[in-house]
Amino acid sequence: MITVHITDREGKVHDIEAPTDLNLNMMELAKANELPVAGTCGGMALCASCHMYVTSDHDLHEPSYDEILMLDQAFFVEQNSRLGCQIKLSDDLDGLAVTLAPVGE
Repeated sequence: MITVHITDREGKVHDIEAPTDLNLNMMELAKANELPVAGTCGGMALCASCHMYVTSDHDLHEPSYDEILMLDQAFFVEQNSRLGCQIKLSDDLDGLAVTLAPVGE
């Protein structure tokens, strides 16, 4: 188990314990904890409804070409923007901190 910290759009931090042996990603974890992440495409990097900002110093894998293309079409993209569906939970992500990105209109 690891602990991740998800800040919602109202600024509340949710400290969530997460298993690393179920091949979950951050989008699935957020949805399982009833946070406002749509995950419309089901984790295929085809939408940006799980857009989040990584605020900790964890060394994540580089975004895939598909993730980069999707983020290029998203609202409110920053240098630390990632799609939650592309962040697989693993032991080395203990303490990961993210903030949910605002929803575009």
